[in-house]
Amino acid sequence: MNPYNKLENIYNKHRSQYKENGDSKQMCCMWSTNDPPDIVEGTQPFQDIEKAFSIIIEDNDAFKMYEMTLKEALIRIQEIQKRQDKKHISF
Repeated sequence: MNPYNKLENIYNKHRSQYKENGDSKQMCCMWSTNDPPDIVEGTQPFQDIEKAFSIIIEDNDAFKMYEMTLKEALIRIQEIQKRQDKKHISF
């Protein structure tokens, strides 16, 4: 499965819980837009993304990704993967 489809599957899983959100392909639609969370880091959508892409999403990245489209978020995920891969190589 290509990376975009992997992210889209996670998006669809969580977005389906909030019918009021529509399908704008905005990351924020994975949480209630009527009652948005105060903190998104560590929430189930990001836990699923972390597991699927073998990354750790820190608070700053989670906050920024919440505001992104799926395409923008995928770019950020790939940047995180590269950054975290470099940390493992440097040991």
